[in-house]
Amino acid sequence: MILVEGTVNGKKYTEPFSKGVLSRSLTRAEVGPNRAYAMAAIIESKLKENNITKISVDELVEYIVTELKKENPLIAEKYINWRRIRQSQEPLIILIGGASGVGTSSIAFEIANRLGIKNMVSTDMIREVMRKIVSKELSPVIHESSYTACSVLRVPPPPEYDAIIVGYKSHVETVSVGVEAVIERALKEGISIIIEGVHIVPGFIREDLMEKDNVVMFTLSLSNEKMHKGRFYSRCRQTWARRPLQRYLEHFNAIRKTQNYIVSQAKTYDVPVIENIDVITTIDSIIKYITKTYGGEKNVGKQES
Repeated sequence: MILVEGTVNGKKYTEPFSKGVLSRSLTRAEVGPNRAYAMAAIIESKLKENNITKISVDELVEYIVTELKKENPLIAEKYINWRRIRQSQEPLIILIGGASGVGTSSIAFEIANRLGIKNMVSTDMIREVMRKIVSKELSPVIHESSYTACSVLRVPPPPEYDAIIVGYKSHVETVSVGVEAVIERALKEGISIIIEGVHIVPGFIREDLMEKDNVVMFTLSLSNEKMHKGRFYSRCRQTWARRPLQRYLEHFNAIRKTQNYIVSQAKTYDVPVIENIDVITTIDSIIKYITKTYGGEKNVGKQES
């Protein structure tokens, strides 16, 4: 039996080497399940060939990275990035924003899967909870979609202001209260979570929360209007889709305005803007950024597994 030694919160532990556990970690670096298990078996064989019965986590990682580099240096880099993020000692709060249809839900799901984050919530869900608490009479904007909130503004904006953006900002301001509550709870409980949706807009989340290294925000965009519109066609073809395609198409110009506003806010507040054309490229960009901030040396326990 091969034993693996590690440290958690300053306390040492020993556990048996497991091909299953190792293969699952390799899938985080985009190694296919079958290949991941085969590589785990190879690593186990090499350890036995060298008569190793006890090995530290750091030494095991060196073995793994060496084998991954032989397979594909890019995969090795992805595994190292995943390890750095996993070793960080604080909960990770990832905020992914963007207009309807740019793919925040899909990317959030993929990031959660890659990083092993079990908690994910959409701002639409937060808004839905708030709708049950706050009546339509008290806050009519949250009872509308983000791109139609302007239709229920109590005071029409001056002619020089875009009503769609004014309504959208009012909508975001209200839902951001719920978003901040989720962030605060996650930080307090030490729970990593991804929050995604149209209400994640730079400048609307409290500054004291955004200043934390373990709270990171990204803005997704689609500059190509035809591609953006195509995402709605694709979404509404799915059997689980409940919203009619026609509603999105009728309000497409308003949705594009909200996207332009979100992107402009991201540039103002120095939030990364990622053109979400290719899923893999978007995921890699997000993880690399997180590695540089949240996965930095000051947040990493070097010997933890």
